[in-house]
Amino acid sequence: MTLPYFTIAYWCVLVAAFLPIACASIAKYGAFGKSPGRGGFDNNNPRAWLARQTDWRARANAAQANTFEALPFFFAAVIIAHQLHARQALLDILAFLFVVLRMAYVTMYVADMAKTRSAIWTLALAVNVAILFIGYR
Repeated sequence: MTLPYFTIAYWCVLVAAFLPIACASIAKYGAFGKSPGRGGFDNNNPRAWLARQTDWRARANAAQANTFEALPFFFAAVIIAHQLHARQALLDILAFLFVVLRMAYVTMYVADMAKTRSAIWTLALAVNVAILFIGYR
């Protein structure tokens, strides 16, 4: 009997699923100790609080939204590649590369490096397309 196991690509799916949470945590960093009246995080109305943020907090929140937007395509591409019996080593490398690029994307977004961020976004999209098609025969 062969026991099922998580491939590296599947672990990358899990890591990618946590990236939006990391972005939200960055946006809220340092705001938990203050009352909402003094600009602290308002857990009763978190979306409105995030919408009022500026600078790096606003960019971290925008990175959160974009990271959520990227997840369905990445998840589907990895699953489809597995179903099409793509070469596992290549799939694992590309999935890992996607996650690393998305982490770099978040970093560039928060750091306000728009041109670099856009270039990284484009590379991550290309990697995701490659994941989708590596099992195609």
